[in-house]
Amino acid sequence: MTSPMTDNWRLKIEHRSGFDYAGPVSSSYHEARMWPRNEARQAVLDAHVEVWPPARTYRYEDYWGTVVTAFDLQAPHETVTVTATSTVETQPPGDLIDDGEGAGWPDLAVPETVDRWYELLRPTPRTGLTDELTAIAADIRGAHSTPHAAALAACEFVRAEVAVRPGPRGAVVATGPADAGGQSAARDVGELRRGACQDISHLTVGLLRAMGVPARYVSGYLHPAPAAAIGDTVAGQSHAWVEWWVGRWTAFDPVNGVPVGERHVVVGRGREHGDVPPLKALYPGPAGSGGTGRAVEVTITRLR
Repeated sequence: MTSPMTDNWRLKIEHRSGFDYAGPVSSSYHEARMWPRNEARQAVLDAHVEVWPPARTYRYEDYWGTVVTAFDLQAPHETVTVTATSTVETQPPGDLIDDGEGAGWPDLAVPETVDRWYELLRPTPRTGLTDELTAIAADIRGAHSTPHAAALAACEFVRAEVAVRPGPRGAVVATGPADAGGQSAARDVGELRRGACQDISHLTVGLLRAMGVPARYVSGYLHPAPAAAIGDTVAGQSHAWVEWWVGRWTAFDPVNGVPVGERHVVVGRGREHGDVPPLKALYPGPAGSGGTGRAVEVTITRLR
C-alpha cells in the first residue's frame, strides 16, 4: 500500500484579500490572479472568484499564461473584497533531474536558446543584483559542471544566507496617479539577509539569470504541513518559488529547500512578482486617496 505522503493530494483553498481606500472612490479597475492553473502536475476541480461590492467579472489568460479575473466598479466605494475559492488535485515531485543531468553550459549559450528565453534571462526591477551578488553567482557557476547543479547550489546558498521574514510582501498593488516605481527586492534582501518568500525567490531568480540560466518566478499557495491531517483547515500561505530551464523546466522551493510537490499549487508565472500580483487595482483620483492593501487571508484544507 502506498504511503499517504506519496499520494496525490486534494486541497481546498480560500484566499481573501482587498483594498481599503482613504476615502470614497468613484470608480476602480481590478485584476485578480488567484485562479490556479490546469497543468500536468495539478488539476483544478473547481474554482470561482467573488467580489464585493458586487460586480460583473470576466476571465482571460495574460501574456504569461496566468488566469486573470478582471472587474470594475463604477459607483462610489471605500473598500473592495475579493475571495477566491478553489479545489485542486496535486501530485508529489516526480521526474526529477539529477545534478549532472540536463543541458550543459554550452547548450544554454546557443543563440537560439538565448533568443528563446531572452525575457527570462534579463534582470528586472526586483531581480537586479549588486556587484557582490553578481560575483557570488559567477563563483557558483564556476564551481559546478552543469547548470542544474549550479541552480541547486544557488538555492542552497540563498537558504543558508537569508532568514525568512514571515508574511507576504507586495501581495496587492494599488496604482493611482502618483504611483511610485518598483524596487530591487533581490538587492535589498541580499544586503539585509532577511526577506519574505517573494524576496527570497527574487534573489534566487536573479542569481540564476546572472549565471545564464533561464529562470522564472512562480506565484501560488503552499500547505504548511507535510504531514497534514485530512479534513483539518489550517492557515495557509500565499507563496512564491522558482523554476529554471535546463532543457526542460524544473521547479524548486528555495524557502523550504524542497522540490515543488503535492503541497504547492501554481497560480502564475512570470519574470518577477510584478507580473503575477494576486490583486491589482487602478483608480482615478487625487494623490493621497490611494488604497491600502488589506492583510491576506489564506486557508487550506486537505480533502485527500
